[in-house]
Amino acid sequence: MTDSKRNRVRSMFDGIARRYDLLNRSLSAGVDVFWRKKTIRLADVPKGGAVLDVACGTGDLSAEAKKAGAGVTLGVDLSIEMLRLFAEKRPWSRGASALAVAEEFPFADESFDRIVVSFGVRNFYDLPAAFREFRRTLKPGGAAAILEFSLPKNPVVRFFYRFYIKRILPFVGGVVSGERSAYRYLPESVEAFDRDVDLVALLKEAGFASVKRKTLTFGVVQVVVAQR
Repeated sequence: MTDSKRNRVRSMFDGIARRYDLLNRSLSAGVDVFWRKKTIRLADVPKGGAVLDVACGTGDLSAEAKKAGAGVTLGVDLSIEMLRLFAEKRPWSRGASALAVAEEFPFADESFDRIVVSFGVRNFYDLPAAFREFRRTLKPGGAAAILEFSLPKNPVVRFFYRFYIKRILPFVGGVVSGERSAYRYLPESVEAFDRDVDLVALLKEAGFASVKRKTLTFGVVQVVVAQR
């Protein structure tokens, strides 16, 4: 099961990599830029600190961390195509990326000041193992900041949001990217994640001392910050 999910996710993101940024900007009306900036602010990235960007994609979150004063930024992803774009887009990041999954980091204990993730944890195949790796590789006093979709609690907002992600987003995303299955996967994974996963509880179980959750844009996304 785990290998199947890992391979499916890798294939899906390899397929949409070249259109990924365009679709992110257009399908969110550019609000995804604000979400990433807010995540880095909530993470309180220390000046000169070492930041690990997990499921980094093309590197937008790493770029925001660098703007906030991060010293070393390293991106990891399981998609080769995403990592290629990460290196192309960010001259400062050449060589600062690695093929890896969150459940098995190839890093020493206490390597990073911050770990950040944007829209990646839904694709992890073993969340408890991944969060234990987060804690292991964070320095004492370090923190992990996770940006992820959620379903709004307000019933009216929830209705229109679900209509958008189940009807409009898969059609537009599929046409532009040529990978319809990838944009059918998105609403399915958001609903399943919202129903089945409590990020705050899982991070506490992994040993984080303090975990706080904040919702943005009427609850369509959440930012969870866990302190080691």
